[in-house]
Amino acid sequence: MSDDDRHILLVSHTGRQDSIDAAVEVCDLLHAAGLTPVMPFDEYADVRRAEASVGQVDILGVDVQADQLEIVIVLGGDGTILRAAELARGTGAPIVGVNLGHVGFLAESERDGLRATVERALSGDYKVEERVTLQVDVVVGHEVVYSSWALNEATIEKASRERMLEVVTEVDGRPLSSFGCDGVVVATPTGSTAYSFSGGGPIVWPDVDALLMVPLSAHALFARPIVVGPDCTLAIEVLRRTSGVGVLWCDGRRTHDLPPGARVEVRRSPDPVRVARLKDAPFTDRLVAKFQLPVAGWRGPATEDDA
Repeated sequence: MSDDDRHILLVSHTGRQDSIDAAVEVCDLLHAAGLTPVMPFDEYADVRRAEASVGQVDILGVDVQADQLEIVIVLGGDGTILRAAELARGTGAPIVGVNLGHVGFLAESERDGLRATVERALSGDYKVEERVTLQVDVVVGHEVVYSSWALNEATIEKASRERMLEVVTEVDGRPLSSFGCDGVVVATPTGSTAYSFSGGGPIVWPDVDALLMVPLSAHALFARPIVVGPDCTLAIEVLRRTSGVGVLWCDGRRTHDLPPGARVEVRRSPDPVRVARLKDAPFTDRLVAKFQLPVAGWRGPATEDDA
């Protein structure tokens, strides 16, 4: 493949100066390799307004189409990576994140590894994982009025602080439990360390095929997080007797109002998000590093010498 046929998309958090500086550095590295960087127009405009120079750039959707992308380099935190996933999903291009945020659980490297990340992206030195995503449909009456998707989670929440949301949950067409709550999170394994984690849900390893449902501040004796198989369909109905109005959020980015009687159906999507992995470190090590878990005193598995 010639350099003219290689298209690398750069997605960055252009509201931060350190991200703009990193974007300039990535563009310089790509130009030095003989490639023209690709950027979304709004981000390119933000960089130019910041009076930063990124040289010649192709605009996504104008000069280069999404299905022409080879890989997506993301500069920012998990929110920026979720935005990049919107652009990359369904194209076959994997995303690789450089963390410029706080936790950056979805990122593969930190700011000091930026140059090495770009070099490995250019050389194709990475493994690709496919992460489960959710298909989310809102049904009112018998009509699907809204459809979306999520990489991390779909959340049904109360729209007003002072009113509880009355819901009934369902698994594969059978009712499970009804309760008042602040909301319900349906998450993927990738999203198990995000909103679901904050709500008391379990951490699920990314290679596990499963879906999670986690009630938020439920007023009920039985409202525990559950983990179901990847082929299950989960549903949450906003009961007509509820005094509150709900709202659906997908990855905290796409939203739709839920009137009383609305039904949200969530199942595994046939379109995963592809993630480029630069490290072979186990998921346990990522948990320890990102959450700064205490492991002092660990001696490892017993050996014959120990026995």
